[in-house]
Amino acid sequence: MAQEHRRLRITAGAWLPFWVLAPAMLIIAVIQLYPTIYTILLSFQQIEAGTGRFVFVGVDNFARLFASVAFMRSLVHTGVFLLGYVVLTLGASFAIALLLRQRLRFTPLYITLLFVPWVISDVVAGAVWRLFVVPDYGLFSPFFANPALFGEPNGISILTTVPPNQLSPRLPLPPAPALLFLVIAAAWKILPFTTLLILGALQTVSQEVQESAKIDGASNVQLLRHIILPLIRPMLAITLFYLILGGINGVGMVFSLTGGGPGTSTEVLSYLLYSIGFSKLDFGLAGALSVFIAVLNFGLIALTLRLSAAYEEH
Repeated sequence: MAQEHRRLRITAGAWLPFWVLAPAMLIIAVIQLYPTIYTILLSFQQIEAGTGRFVFVGVDNFARLFASVAFMRSLVHTGVFLLGYVVLTLGASFAIALLLRQRLRFTPLYITLLFVPWVISDVVAGAVWRLFVVPDYGLFSPFFANPALFGEPNGISILTTVPPNQLSPRLPLPPAPALLFLVIAAAWKILPFTTLLILGALQTVSQEVQESAKIDGASNVQLLRHIILPLIRPMLAITLFYLILGGINGVGMVFSLTGGGPGTSTEVLSYLLYSIGFSKLDFGLAGALSVFIAVLNFGLIALTLRLSAAYEEH
């Protein structure tokens, strides 16, 4: 009898973690799983004219999406933005983290000031950066309006200048100045968080290992390449995941800084989704675009994992 009672207690204890996590899992299912399933179902439906009812249309929404010039433009804009955003943010974060790791005199103060952009919302940060380039009275407007630097009779305006010669309507290259400015603003916004992630990883690298490598004749470049980078690779991968997800899905900065303009020069996928869903109220097409963005997210993350694993094996 005592043995049976003990077995029941062990079984109940094994289920305890599940019951502790059950409320949180239920909340996540309600606020995450249900909207996901509903969006997938919505991507196969359209609103019927005259009745307002949703009717099943199969893959028509996806066909409309992939045939759209606006979709192809936004896909190119997203690729340019994501590439610049990831490269600039990772490079600047790593450089700043290396400097802060040297334990400068006012390092705690620098870290505190560095974290200021992170606590500002995307919409507020975008509005502030927009004020910097408002024609005539923006802080940076005289710099961009200098014809000696940017050509044109009056230089360029971030909020109005569109590249005159693009390859095609579906391939909007070279990118507009507004898109490049958006990359800089978005990188500035996320820079504190990624810098602290990398700084934390750098501080876990053993000083003894680095000193041993230097005694063996390793240069600073060799130390960085063969000792530091391999040891902090997991954190770099996490940072890369975060940047990819934020770069593809973020809309607040685009909304408040450029509004997708000038024209459609900064209309990335997330802003196109906002425009289709909330401006045009085409919920079926917006659902199809949401599914595509989700697949794109998973695909890029899987590719990053694969490349990281291949590099580790090598």
